[in-house]
Amino acid sequence: MEIDPGLLSLAVIGIMILMLISGMAVSFVLLTLSAIGFWILRGVDSLDSLALVTFSYLTKDTFLALPTFIFMATVLEVSGIGARLYDMMYKWMAGLKGGLAMGSIAISTIIAAMSGSSATATVILGTLGYPEMRKRGYDKKMIVGCIPAGGNLGPLIPPSVTMIIVASITTVSIGKLFIAGVIPGLMASFGFMLYISIRCWINPKMGPPIPKEDRVSWKEKLKSLNYTGLPIALILLQLILIYLGIATPSEVGGVGAFGALVCAALYKNLNLKNLEIAGIKALRITCMLMWLLVTGGAFSQLLGIIGVQGFISKFVMELPLSPWVILMTIFILIFILGMFIDAAPIAIIFLPVFYPVVVKLGFDPLWFNIVFTLDLIIGLISPPFGMTLFYFKGLNFPDVNMREIYMAILPYLLIMIAVMVLVIIFPGLGTWLPNKMIQ
Repeated sequence: MEIDPGLLSLAVIGIMILMLISGMAVSFVLLTLSAIGFWILRGVDSLDSLALVTFSYLTKDTFLALPTFIFMATVLEVSGIGARLYDMMYKWMAGLKGGLAMGSIAISTIIAAMSGSSATATVILGTLGYPEMRKRGYDKKMIVGCIPAGGNLGPLIPPSVTMIIVASITTVSIGKLFIAGVIPGLMASFGFMLYISIRCWINPKMGPPIPKEDRVSWKEKLKSLNYTGLPIALILLQLILIYLGIATPSEVGGVGAFGALVCAALYKNLNLKNLEIAGIKALRITCMLMWLLVTGGAFSQLLGIIGVQGFISKFVMELPLSPWVILMTIFILIFILGMFIDAAPIAIIFLPVFYPVVVKLGFDPLWFNIVFTLDLIIGLISPPFGMTLFYFKGLNFPDVNMREIYMAILPYLLIMIAVMVLVIIFPGLGTWLPNKMIQ
Protein backbone atom coordinates (compact mmCIF):
# COMPACT_ATOMS: atom_id res chain seq x y z
CA MET A 1 0.00 0.00 0.00
CA GLU A 2 1.37 3.41 -0.99
CA ILE A 3 1.70 5.84 1.88
CA ASP A 4 0.53 9.42 1.37
CA PRO A 5 3.64 11.70 1.11
CA GLY A 6 1.94 14.34 3.25
CA LEU A 7 1.27 11.99 6.16
CA LEU A 8 4.75 10.48 5.86
CA SER A 9 6.31 13.95 5.83
CA LEU A 10 4.42 15.00 8.95
CA ALA A 11 5.33 11.72 10.68
CA VAL A 12 9.08 12.05 9.98
CA ILE A 13 9.23 15.72 10.96
CA GLY A 14 7.14 15.04 14.07
CA ILE A 15 9.43 12.20 15.19
CA MET A 16 12.47 14.41 14.56
CA ILE A 17 11.04 17.22 16.72
CA LEU A 18 10.19 14.80 19.54
CA MET A 19 13.72 13.34 19.46
CA LEU A 20 15.25 16.84 19.55
CA ILE A 21 12.99 17.91 22.44
CA SER A 22 14.09 14.80 24.37
CA GLY A 23 17.63 16.20 24.40
CA MET A 24 19.30 13.90 21.86
CA ALA A 25 22.24 15.29 19.90
CA VAL A 26 21.11 16.80 16.58
CA SER A 27 23.57 14.80 14.45
CA PHE A 28 22.51 11.53 16.17
CA VAL A 29 18.84 12.31 15.52
CA LEU A 30 19.43 13.07 11.84
CA LEU A 31 21.65 10.02 11.29
CA THR A 32 19.26 7.66 13.10
CA LEU A 33 16.21 8.87 11.18
CA SER A 34 18.11 8.75 7.88
CA ALA A 35 19.36 5.19 8.43
CA ILE A 36 15.96 3.87 9.53
CA GLY A 37 14.17 5.72 6.74
CA PHE A 38 16.52 4.44 4.01
CA TRP A 39 16.24 0.91 5.39
CA ILE A 40 12.43 0.88 5.49
CA LEU A 41 11.84 2.68 2.18
CA ARG A 42 14.68 1.32 0.03
CA GLY A 43 16.00 -1.78 1.81
CA VAL A 44 19.28 -2.60 3.56
CA ASP A 45 21.37 -2.12 0.40
CA SER A 46 20.35 1.55 0.28
CA LEU A 47 22.38 2.24 3.43
CA ASP A 48 25.38 2.50 1.10
CA SER A 49 23.92 5.89 0.18
CA LEU A 50 24.88 7.23 3.62
CA ALA A 51 28.53 6.52 2.88
CA LEU A 52 28.22 8.26 -0.50
CA VAL A 53 26.62 11.31 1.12
CA THR A 54 29.40 11.44 3.69
CA PHE A 55 32.08 11.30 1.00
CA SER A 56 30.39 13.93 -1.18
CA TYR A 57 30.09 16.39 1.72
CA LEU A 58 33.61 15.83 3.01
CA THR A 59 35.00 16.55 -0.48
CA LYS A 60 32.72 19.50 -1.33
CA ASP A 61 34.81 22.52 -2.39
CA THR A 62 32.71 25.11 -0.56
CA PHE A 63 33.14 23.35 2.78
CA LEU A 64 36.93 23.60 2.52
CA ALA A 65 36.53 27.14 3.85
CA LEU A 66 35.14 25.92 7.18
CA PRO A 67 38.31 24.52 8.84
CA THR A 68 40.45 27.47 7.71
CA PHE A 69 38.07 30.13 9.04
CA ILE A 70 37.57 28.18 12.26
CA PHE A 71 41.34 27.81 12.71
CA MET A 72 41.71 31.55 12.11
CA ALA A 73 39.18 32.22 14.88
CA THR A 74 40.88 29.91 17.39
CA VAL A 75 44.34 31.36 16.64
CA LEU A 76 42.96 34.86 17.22
CA GLU A 77 41.72 33.76 20.63
CA VAL A 78 45.28 32.94 21.74
CA SER A 79 47.11 35.63 19.74
CA GLY A 80 46.65 38.43 22.26
CA ILE A 81 45.06 40.66 19.64
CA GLY A 82 41.84 40.98 21.66
CA ALA A 83 43.72 42.37 24.66
CA ARG A 84 45.56 44.91 22.47
CA LEU A 85 42.40 46.03 20.70
CA TYR A 86 40.62 46.38 24.04
CA ASP A 87 43.52 48.44 25.40
CA MET A 88 43.26 50.75 22.37
CA MET A 89 39.51 51.10 22.79
CA TYR A 90 39.91 51.81 26.51
CA LYS A 91 42.35 54.66 25.82
CA TRP A 92 40.11 56.29 23.21
CA MET A 93 36.59 55.80 24.58
CA ALA A 94 36.78 55.36 28.37
CA GLY A 95 36.29 59.12 28.85
CA LEU A 96 32.81 58.98 27.30
CA LYS A 97 29.59 58.03 29.06
CA GLY A 98 29.15 54.37 28.21
CA GLY A 99 32.46 54.52 26.35
CA LEU A 100 33.74 51.13 27.49
CA ALA A 101 30.46 49.46 26.47
CA MET A 102 30.42 51.22 23.08
CA GLY A 103 34.09 50.35 22.63
CA SER A 104 33.30 46.70 23.38
CA ILE A 105 30.78 46.73 20.52
CA ALA A 106 33.35 48.38 18.20
CA ILE A 107 36.04 45.83 19.08
CA SER A 108 33.53 42.99 18.75
CA THR A 109 32.80 44.23 15.23
CA ILE A 110 36.50 44.07 14.33
CA ILE A 111 37.00 40.65 15.92
CA ALA A 112 33.79 39.43 14.25
CA ALA A 113 35.12 40.55 10.87
CA MET A 114 38.33 38.64 11.51
CA SER A 115 36.92 35.42 12.92
CA GLY A 116 33.30 35.05 11.76
CA SER A 117 32.53 33.45 15.12
CA SER A 118 30.20 34.69 17.85
CA ALA A 119 32.03 32.49 20.36
CA THR A 120 35.44 34.12 19.73
CA ALA A 121 34.30 37.73 20.17
CA THR A 122 32.09 36.89 23.17
CA VAL A 123 34.83 34.99 25.01
CA ILE A 124 37.54 37.58 24.30
CA LEU A 125 35.41 40.60 25.24
CA GLY A 126 33.85 38.83 28.20
CA THR A 127 37.21 37.84 29.63
CA LEU A 128 38.74 41.30 29.14
CA GLY A 129 35.80 43.66 29.36
CA TYR A 130 33.57 42.38 32.14
CA PRO A 131 36.11 42.76 35.00
CA GLU A 132 37.29 46.15 33.68
CA MET A 133 33.78 47.61 33.34
CA ARG A 134 32.73 46.28 36.74
CA LYS A 135 35.80 47.86 38.27
CA ARG A 136 34.90 51.19 36.61
CA GLY A 137 31.40 51.20 38.12
CA TYR A 138 29.37 50.16 35.08
CA ASP A 139 25.88 48.83 35.72
CA LYS A 140 25.91 45.05 35.49
CA LYS A 141 22.93 44.99 33.11
CA MET A 142 24.82 47.20 30.69
CA ILE A 143 27.88 44.92 30.68
CA VAL A 144 25.98 41.65 30.56
CA GLY A 145 23.95 42.88 27.58
CA CYS A 146 26.58 44.58 25.43
CA ILE A 147 29.20 41.79 25.43
CA PRO A 148 27.09 38.90 24.05
CA ALA A 149 25.29 41.35 21.73
CA GLY A 150 28.59 42.50 20.27
CA GLY A 151 29.88 38.95 20.06
CA ASN A 152 26.76 37.95 18.16
CA LEU A 153 27.83 40.09 15.20
CA GLY A 154 30.39 37.38 14.32
CA PRO A 155 28.21 35.28 11.99
CA LEU A 156 26.88 38.40 10.22
CA ILE A 157 30.03 40.35 9.35
CA PRO A 158 32.22 38.59 6.73
CA PRO A 159 33.84 36.16 6.79
CA SER A 160 31.23 33.99 8.48
CA VAL A 161 31.02 30.26 9.13
CA THR A 162 27.21 30.45 9.24
CA MET A 163 27.13 32.16 5.84
CA ILE A 164 29.36 29.46 4.34
CA ILE A 165 26.85 26.80 5.44
CA VAL A 166 23.83 28.81 4.20
CA ALA A 167 25.41 29.63 0.83
CA SER A 168 26.62 26.07 0.30
CA ILE A 169 23.16 24.62 0.86
CA THR A 170 21.44 27.12 -1.46
CA THR A 171 24.23 27.39 -4.07
CA VAL A 172 24.24 31.19 -3.74
CA SER A 173 27.71 32.77 -4.16
CA ILE A 174 29.56 32.71 -0.83
CA GLY A 175 31.44 35.87 -1.85
CA LYS A 176 28.19 37.72 -2.53
CA LEU A 177 26.64 36.57 0.73
CA PHE A 178 29.76 37.69 2.61
CA ILE A 179 29.49 41.18 1.11
CA ALA A 180 25.72 41.22 1.70
CA GLY A 181 26.35 41.00 5.43
CA VAL A 182 28.46 44.17 5.60
CA ILE A 183 25.72 46.82 5.67
CA PRO A 184 23.31 44.94 8.00
CA GLY A 185 26.26 44.10 10.27
CA LEU A 186 27.37 47.72 10.51
CA MET A 187 23.76 48.80 11.04
CA ALA A 188 23.44 46.42 13.99
CA SER A 189 26.79 47.56 15.41
CA PHE A 190 25.82 51.24 15.10
CA GLY A 191 22.37 50.52 16.56
CA PHE A 192 23.93 48.86 19.62
CA MET A 193 26.29 51.79 20.20
CA LEU A 194 23.50 54.34 19.71
CA TYR A 195 21.35 52.54 22.28
CA ILE A 196 24.24 52.46 24.79
CA SER A 197 24.96 56.16 24.19
CA ILE A 198 21.33 57.20 24.72
CA ARG A 199 20.90 54.95 27.76
CA CYS A 200 24.05 56.30 29.44
CA TRP A 201 23.19 59.89 28.52
CA ILE A 202 19.80 59.50 30.25
CA ASN A 203 21.33 57.66 33.21
CA PRO A 204 25.12 58.25 33.52
CA LYS A 205 25.33 55.66 36.32
CA MET A 206 24.80 52.95 33.70
CA GLY A 207 28.23 53.68 32.22
CA PRO A 208 30.18 56.42 34.00
CA PRO A 209 33.22 57.94 32.23
CA ILE A 210 36.58 57.42 33.91
CA PRO A 211 37.96 60.39 35.91
CA LYS A 212 40.06 62.91 33.94
CA GLU A 213 43.17 62.09 35.96
CA ASP A 214 43.01 58.48 34.76
CA ARG A 215 42.79 59.35 31.07
CA VAL A 216 45.83 58.99 28.81
CA SER A 217 47.44 61.66 26.65
CA TRP A 218 46.79 62.12 22.94
CA LYS A 219 50.24 60.74 22.27
CA GLU A 220 49.30 57.47 24.01
CA LYS A 221 45.99 57.36 22.14
CA LEU A 222 47.66 57.74 18.76
CA LYS A 223 50.30 55.19 19.67
CA SER A 224 47.60 52.67 20.55
CA LEU A 225 46.24 52.84 16.99
CA ASN A 226 49.19 50.67 15.96
CA TYR A 227 47.25 47.75 17.41
CA THR A 228 44.44 48.16 14.85
CA GLY A 229 46.65 48.08 11.76
CA LEU A 230 47.07 44.31 11.45
CA PRO A 231 43.44 43.24 12.03
CA ILE A 232 42.02 45.93 9.73
CA ALA A 233 44.60 45.07 7.05
CA LEU A 234 43.64 41.38 7.31
CA ILE A 235 39.92 42.18 7.00
CA LEU A 236 40.45 44.44 3.97
CA LEU A 237 42.76 41.93 2.32
CA GLN A 238 40.15 39.18 2.56
CA LEU A 239 37.38 41.41 1.15
CA ILE A 240 39.62 42.71 -1.67
CA LEU A 241 40.64 39.19 -2.69
CA ILE A 242 36.98 38.18 -2.92
CA TYR A 243 35.93 41.43 -4.65
CA LEU A 244 38.64 41.26 -7.32
CA GLY A 245 38.07 37.55 -7.88
CA ILE A 246 41.70 36.79 -7.10
CA ALA A 247 40.78 34.07 -4.61
CA THR A 248 37.76 31.94 -3.79
CA PRO A 249 36.26 32.13 -0.27
CA SER A 250 37.98 28.80 0.49
CA GLU A 251 41.35 30.27 -0.50
CA VAL A 252 40.59 33.48 1.41
CA GLY A 253 40.04 31.32 4.50
CA GLY A 254 43.61 30.05 4.09
CA VAL A 255 44.85 33.63 3.79
CA GLY A 256 42.95 34.52 6.96
CA ALA A 257 44.39 31.57 8.87
CA PHE A 258 47.91 32.52 7.78
CA GLY A 259 47.22 36.15 8.68
CA ALA A 260 46.06 35.11 12.14
CA LEU A 261 49.33 33.19 12.63
CA VAL A 262 51.27 36.30 11.54
CA CYS A 263 49.32 38.41 14.07
CA ALA A 264 50.07 35.90 16.81
CA ALA A 265 53.78 35.88 15.88
CA LEU A 266 54.06 39.68 15.83
CA TYR A 267 52.30 39.89 19.18
CA LYS A 268 54.75 37.26 20.50
CA ASN A 269 52.06 34.71 21.30
CA LEU A 270 52.89 32.15 18.61
CA ASN A 271 54.27 29.13 20.44
CA LEU A 272 53.69 25.38 20.46
CA LYS A 273 51.33 25.49 23.44
CA ASN A 274 49.05 28.12 21.86
CA LEU A 275 49.17 26.34 18.51
CA GLU A 276 48.12 23.11 20.23
CA ILE A 277 45.23 24.85 22.01
CA ALA A 278 44.06 26.57 18.79
CA GLY A 279 44.49 23.44 16.67
CA ILE A 280 42.60 21.10 19.01
CA LYS A 281 39.75 23.57 19.46
CA ALA A 282 39.50 24.16 15.70
CA LEU A 283 39.49 20.39 15.11
CA ARG A 284 36.67 19.85 17.60
CA ILE A 285 34.50 22.63 16.13
CA THR A 286 35.18 21.50 12.56
CA CYS A 287 34.31 17.87 13.37
CA MET A 288 31.09 18.96 15.08
CA LEU A 289 30.03 21.06 12.07
CA MET A 290 30.99 18.38 9.55
CA TRP A 291 28.99 15.77 11.46
CA LEU A 292 26.00 18.13 11.31
CA LEU A 293 26.51 18.76 7.59
CA VAL A 294 26.97 15.07 6.73
CA THR A 295 23.97 13.89 8.74
CA GLY A 296 21.95 16.88 7.52
CA GLY A 297 22.79 15.89 3.93
CA ALA A 298 21.63 12.32 4.57
CA PHE A 299 18.42 13.60 6.15
CA SER A 300 17.83 15.92 3.15
CA GLN A 301 18.14 12.90 0.84
CA LEU A 302 15.61 11.02 2.95
CA LEU A 303 13.21 13.97 2.72
CA GLY A 304 13.73 13.92 -1.04
CA ILE A 305 12.86 10.20 -1.24
CA ILE A 306 9.74 10.76 0.87
CA GLY A 307 8.82 13.77 -1.25
CA VAL A 308 8.75 16.31 1.60
CA GLN A 309 10.12 19.19 -0.49
CA GLY A 310 7.63 18.50 -3.29
CA PHE A 311 4.74 18.08 -0.86
CA ILE A 312 5.49 21.31 1.03
CA SER A 313 6.13 23.22 -2.21
CA LYS A 314 2.83 22.08 -3.72
CA PHE A 315 0.94 22.67 -0.48
CA VAL A 316 2.35 26.18 -0.06
CA MET A 317 1.84 27.19 -3.69
CA GLU A 318 -1.83 26.16 -3.51
CA LEU A 319 -2.51 28.17 -0.36
CA PRO A 320 -4.82 31.17 -0.90
CA LEU A 321 -2.18 33.45 0.61
CA SER A 322 0.11 36.07 -0.86
CA PRO A 323 3.82 35.19 -1.30
CA TRP A 324 4.72 37.76 1.38
CA VAL A 325 2.47 36.12 3.99
CA ILE A 326 4.08 32.75 3.22
CA LEU A 327 7.57 34.26 3.45
CA MET A 328 6.84 35.98 6.76
CA THR A 329 5.48 32.70 8.12
CA ILE A 330 8.78 31.01 7.21
CA PHE A 331 10.80 33.75 8.93
CA ILE A 332 8.62 33.59 12.06
CA LEU A 333 9.03 29.80 12.19
CA ILE A 334 12.83 30.12 11.88
CA PHE A 335 12.82 32.76 14.63
CA ILE A 336 10.89 30.43 16.97
CA LEU A 337 13.18 27.49 16.14
CA GLY A 338 16.19 29.72 16.85
CA MET A 339 15.04 30.07 20.45
CA PHE A 340 15.63 26.36 20.96
CA ILE A 341 18.07 25.07 18.29
CA ASP A 342 21.49 26.31 17.18
CA ALA A 343 21.87 28.10 13.83
CA ALA A 344 23.72 25.37 11.91
CA PRO A 345 21.16 22.57 12.47
CA ILE A 346 18.30 24.90 11.51
CA ALA A 347 20.02 25.83 8.25
CA ILE A 348 20.94 22.23 7.46
CA ILE A 349 17.46 20.80 8.17
CA PHE A 350 15.10 23.53 6.94
CA LEU A 351 16.88 25.40 4.14
CA PRO A 352 16.60 22.49 1.68
CA VAL A 353 12.84 22.51 2.37
CA PHE A 354 12.10 26.24 2.31
CA TYR A 355 14.59 27.54 -0.26
CA PRO A 356 12.94 25.93 -3.34
CA VAL A 357 9.58 27.32 -2.18
CA VAL A 358 10.99 30.84 -1.83
CA VAL A 359 12.57 30.68 -5.31
CA LYS A 360 9.27 29.49 -6.83
CA LEU A 361 7.51 32.41 -5.14
CA GLY A 362 9.82 34.73 -7.07
CA PHE A 363 11.97 36.20 -4.29
CA ASP A 364 15.64 37.15 -4.80
CA PRO A 365 17.76 34.19 -3.56
CA LEU A 366 20.58 36.44 -2.30
CA TRP A 367 18.15 38.66 -0.41
CA PHE A 368 16.42 35.63 1.12
CA ASN A 369 19.78 34.21 2.20
CA ILE A 370 20.87 37.36 4.03
CA VAL A 371 17.48 37.72 5.76
CA PHE A 372 17.55 34.02 6.66
CA THR A 373 21.07 34.49 8.08
CA LEU A 374 19.86 37.47 10.12
CA ASP A 375 16.99 35.34 11.40
CA LEU A 376 19.43 32.61 12.47
CA ILE A 377 21.71 35.12 14.19
CA ILE A 378 18.79 36.63 16.12
CA GLY A 379 18.16 33.12 17.44
CA LEU A 380 21.69 33.05 18.88
CA ILE A 381 20.73 35.76 21.41
CA SER A 382 17.09 34.73 21.89
CA PRO A 383 16.17 33.19 25.26
CA PRO A 384 15.91 30.50 26.44
CA PHE A 385 18.67 28.67 24.49
CA GLY A 386 20.55 31.38 22.56
CA MET A 387 24.05 29.90 22.19
CA THR A 388 25.87 33.26 22.47
CA LEU A 389 24.24 33.81 25.86
CA PHE A 390 25.60 30.48 27.04
CA TYR A 391 29.09 31.31 25.70
CA PHE A 392 29.05 34.33 28.02
CA LYS A 393 27.59 32.40 30.95
CA GLY A 394 30.30 29.79 30.38
CA LEU A 395 32.91 32.34 31.51
CA ASN A 396 31.59 31.61 35.03
CA PHE A 397 31.51 35.07 36.55
CA PRO A 398 30.16 34.33 40.05
CA ASP A 399 27.83 37.36 40.19
CA VAL A 400 26.10 36.70 36.83
CA ASN A 401 23.09 34.40 36.42
CA MET A 402 21.08 33.45 33.34
CA ARG A 403 18.05 35.53 34.32
CA GLU A 404 20.19 38.68 34.34
CA ILE A 405 21.61 37.77 30.92
CA TYR A 406 18.12 37.16 29.51
CA MET A 407 16.86 40.54 30.74
CA ALA A 408 19.96 42.48 29.66
CA ILE A 409 19.97 41.12 26.09
CA LEU A 410 16.36 42.12 25.27
CA PRO A 411 17.09 45.68 23.97
CA TYR A 412 19.82 44.34 21.68
CA LEU A 413 17.50 41.56 20.50
CA LEU A 414 14.93 44.19 19.52
CA ILE A 415 17.61 46.16 17.64
CA MET A 416 18.60 43.04 15.69
CA ILE A 417 14.95 42.40 14.83
CA ALA A 418 14.64 46.04 13.68
CA VAL A 419 17.67 45.59 11.38
CA MET A 420 16.12 42.44 9.92
CA VAL A 421 12.79 44.24 9.33
CA LEU A 422 14.61 47.09 7.57
CA VAL A 423 16.40 44.64 5.27
CA ILE A 424 13.03 43.01 4.49
CA ILE A 425 11.39 46.38 3.72
CA PHE A 426 14.42 47.76 1.87
CA PRO A 427 16.06 44.76 0.10
CA GLY A 428 18.84 46.97 -1.27
CA LEU A 429 20.38 47.11 2.20
CA GLY A 430 21.37 43.49 1.68
CA THR A 431 21.72 43.21 -2.09
CA TRP A 432 23.00 46.55 -3.41
CA LEU A 433 26.62 46.25 -2.25
CA PRO A 434 27.27 42.63 -3.35
CA ASN A 435 25.57 43.18 -6.72
CA LYS A 436 27.65 46.33 -7.21
CA MET A 437 30.94 44.69 -6.23
CA ILE A 438 30.59 41.15 -7.64
CA GLN A 439 29.01 40.57 -11.05
